Amino acid sequence: MDRTRSGKLGLGVWALIVALLALVVLTFLPSPYVIQRPGPVYDTLGTAKGADGEQVPLISVEGAETFETAGTLDLTTVQVVGNRERTPSWFELALAWMDSSKAVVPLDSVFPQGVTSEQRDERNATLMVDSQHEATAAALNELGYDTGAEVVVVEAVADSPADGILEADDVITAIDGTPVSSATQLREAIQAAAGAPVQLTVLRGGAEQTVEVTPEKHTEGDATAWLIGITLRTDYDFEIDVTIQLDNVGGPSAGMMFALGIIDTLTEGELNGGKDIAGTGTIDAAGTVGPIGGIRQKLYGARDAGADYFLAPAANCDEVVGHVPDGLQVIRTATLEESLAALEVIADDGDVSALPTCDLAGS
Repeated sequence: MDRTRSGKLGLGVWALIVALLALVVLTFLPSPYVIQRPGPVYDTLGTAKGADGEQVPLISVEGAETFETAGTLDLTTVQVVGNRERTPSWFELALAWMDSSKAVVPLDSVFPQGVTSEQRDERNATLMVDSQHEATAAALNELGYDTGAEVVVVEAVADSPADGILEADDVITAIDGTPVSSATQLREAIQAAAGAPVQLTVLRGGAEQTVEVTPEKHTEGDATAWLIGITLRTDYDFEIDVTIQLDNVGGPSAGMMFALGIIDTLTEGELNGGKDIAGTGTIDAAGTVGPIGGIRQKLYGARDAGADYFLAPAANCDEVVGHVPDGLQVIRTATLEESLAALEVIADDGDVSALPTCDLAGS
């Protein structure tokens, strides 16, 4: 009897030792994953910390009349736990897998090979600045201001159709006689030409000239594109000065909410009816709302911040279905105009149940 008990006790001790060793391994063994979780939420109608640490308006405008606002138009963010220097342990991953507000994603999808954390942060900062410019252009276009948009060549790729024809800082003003006001419009016109030569009117050193470029066909999988081999940027000359103050946040995903905040600041009345609304989505000067990453985490961040409604890009609907936290109504949007129409219904206490949402049939 004593020998049996002694054997069982020995097995128990060994089981405990193995369990402790496994726990140590799971706690300290690095993994090829990082964790995404809800990040801070910022009200575009509120304030943010400035460079000197003082609170300043997140959006400020000079050169036009501004109006009082109420409620919130929140932009949402995602925090990443881990990087190439230090990844989460398997124990941390196990806890994240069990938390519906978090996501476990491959390290390479967030921190690509050969890209340092500093390089990633710098790129995201650049994307944020570009997003602010596009959001300002979208808002001012919606309000009828002249944005003074110019499509500028950044570079012509070596051995491409444009090599030796277009130069850096060329301003493209027209294609086949049609004025050009955005890079998107230029790309669409090149696609429509389907390989036929296009006449580009450019300003070079202040002098206007016309050049001819023949697009080249590129096929990737089932997708075909006609390219001339240039990278572009859009420069603006806004009639009024719009300043967006938001440090330590990167990427382009706040664009739509910036645009809505600018419009609310510049228009009389409350765009949101004084209610608490959050959202996300990239935006371009034409008002097209694009997809973003980490939308599930942003939904939880918005809910926890007190939002009742969430404006979600239509292109993200497949990630939204089945993952909406209780107490939050998601409204699908693909353009700035659709977002404004939804806000009008909410502000007027209209039938919000009739607003487009993300579902398997309609997404």
